Amino acid sequence: MGKVTFTILRFDPEKDKKPHYQDYEVEIRRPGMMVLDGLNQIRWEQDGTLAYRRSCREGVCGSDALNINGVNRLGCITHLEDLKTPVVIQPLPSMPLIKDLIVDLNDFQDKFFLCKPFLIPKKPLPDLEQLQSPEDRRKLDGLYECILCASCSSSCPSYWADPEYLGPSALLNIWRFVVDSRDVGADERLQLLNDRHGVWRCHTILNCIEACPKGLNPTQAIGGLKKALVSAKF
Repeated sequence: MGKVTFTILRFDPEKDKKPHYQDYEVEIRRPGMMVLDGLNQIRWEQDGTLAYRRSCREGVCGSDALNINGVNRLGCITHLEDLKTPVVIQPLPSMPLIKDLIVDLNDFQDKFFLCKPFLIPKKPLPDLEQLQSPEDRRKLDGLYECILCASCSSSCPSYWADPEYLGPSALLNIWRFVVDSRDVGADERLQLLNDRHGVWRCHTILNCIEACPKGLNPTQAIGGLKKALVSAKF
C-alpha cells in the first residue's frame, strides 16, 4: 500500500554531542495506520534503539505526546493518511530531552501536584457520597477530561519563556476544582496564581487549544481564573 518517510529526531546522551535527524521508511500495511504504528514498526523491525513512550494506544494515557509536523499531538490517534510527508517527529518542545523522543516531565508533573489536584471537602464529611446537582456536574465538562499529556503546556510560548509559569494544563486543573461544588479549597488554590508566574502570565496565544488532543479549552479556564481572582476576597 506504499511507504512513508519518518524523519525522527534522535539523541543518545551516551553517544551523541547533539541531536540529529534520521530517516526511516515505514510501510503502510493497512488503512487507518497511526503514527504510533509506524514508530512501533521501526522499533520492532528496523532499529531497536529508537526510544519513545507509549502505553494504552487509545488516546487515554497521554504518554505518547509528540511534536508531529510541527504540531503537538498524540501518536496513537494521529492518522498517517492525514499528514504531509515526510512525517517529521520530534519530542515535545521546551521539555528537557532525555533520549530520542522521550522528555523529562518532572517539572510539568510537579506543577500539576502543586495545584492540589484533589477534592478539599467540606467538614464534617457526609455519611454517604457528596451529591451534586446535574447543573453543578455539567460545570466540570471540558475540565476533568485532561489526560496530562503536556501537549498544551509544551506548545505555550509563555511556558517556554518562564520556567516558573504553571502552564495551561495546571491552570485548567485548578479551575476544575475551583468550580466543583463539593470543594472548599478555591481560595487556597487561587492564592497560588496571583503573581507574575501564575494566571497573569497567560497572554491568550491559544496554542494550547490547538494542541489539546481531547478538544479542551485551557484558555477559557484561565479566563475563569482571572475573573475569580479579580472578585476574590482573601
